[in-house]
Amino acid sequence: MMNNLLKTGLFFILLLTLACSKDESPTIGGNAGSGDWLIPENEVRDGGPGKDGIPAISNPNFSSIAQIDFLDTDDLVIAVKMGESVKAYPHPILDWHEIVNDDLASGDRLSLTYCPLTGTAIGWDGTLNGNKTTFGVSGLLYNSNLIPFDRATDSYWSQMSHKCVKGELVGTEINTFQVIEMNFNTLREAYPNAQVLNTNTGFNRNYERYPYGDYITNNSSLIFPVSNTDSRVPNKERVLGVVVNEEAITYRFSSFAVNEINTIQNQFQGKDLVVVGSQSKNFIVAFENSLPDGTTLDFQPIQGALPIVMEDNEGNRWDVFGEAVEGPRKGTKLPEVLNYIGYWFSWATFNENLEIYE
Repeated sequence: MMNNLLKTGLFFILLLTLACSKDESPTIGGNAGSGDWLIPENEVRDGGPGKDGIPAISNPNFSSIAQIDFLDTDDLVIAVKMGESVKAYPHPILDWHEIVNDDLASGDRLSLTYCPLTGTAIGWDGTLNGNKTTFGVSGLLYNSNLIPFDRATDSYWSQMSHKCVKGELVGTEINTFQVIEMNFNTLREAYPNAQVLNTNTGFNRNYERYPYGDYITNNSSLIFPVSNTDSRVPNKERVLGVVVNEEAITYRFSSFAVNEINTIQNQFQGKDLVVVGSQSKNFIVAFENSLPDGTTLDFQPIQGALPIVMEDNEGNRWDVFGEAVEGPRKGTKLPEVLNYIGYWFSWATFNENLEIYE
């Protein structure tokens, strides 16, 4: 027990040291995996803890919402739905582990990747070339963003580039699952039967303590340098980014009413999008609103009926994961588009032509 507490304390001291020495963060040489980097090698930085120094969770344990006692109502969680099964992965655990490898009820392998420095959570398909694998935390960063490695080939992946950037699988695009970031209270209201990742992780961490000090609220604090900055929005403001044809557009929470659910319908890069969100429920999510049969739907928001959030012109009612749960198209899912929430600075540094929905 004393050794575990000592390790936790040293880890926290390391984080504080990194925060105080952002201008001295070293670049990494070509000593990670084999072959050349797909990204600028001089912008790949050593985050400090080393490979697996931040331990991914590969044997996750879950509890019912009623059994969860370490989360406040405003704590953020990442929700995933497969069939009728909903699982949630809390930020207070992800802040310490960054990756959770989990087998879903559908039989799919989910590797939930989360970078606390960029605030980005993306659901990765843990099946590569037909074989299931797990991902670990390499300890390396690109533009302050997580670089995971897969344990099957020891290839290195850039989370926000959505591809392998070094190793046997270099250039391979990662397949993703739809995930939605919301607060714990919204999860409880929308999916009271959801299973929530609990603190029985096998590691001794204080999950009620945020390990990065004032990082979330301090807009001038970037522990590591980034290649591009954009002052149009505060650095740490959470925005939804949508990626189409390698171009991105962002949606701000201020575009949605404070106490209501709203929908936005617009076109980006030739795709018709519907974006639904709420400030008080603390979620924004996007889908294509053109169905495979060519039908383009018109959506209106629905209040007070979570998980249902909108209704279309045909009378279908859709849940927050883009599935028709009532109406003539019941069981139909809106086509997915790559989208997730992250800090503004991270979207700006990975997308120099970044658009903001006005």
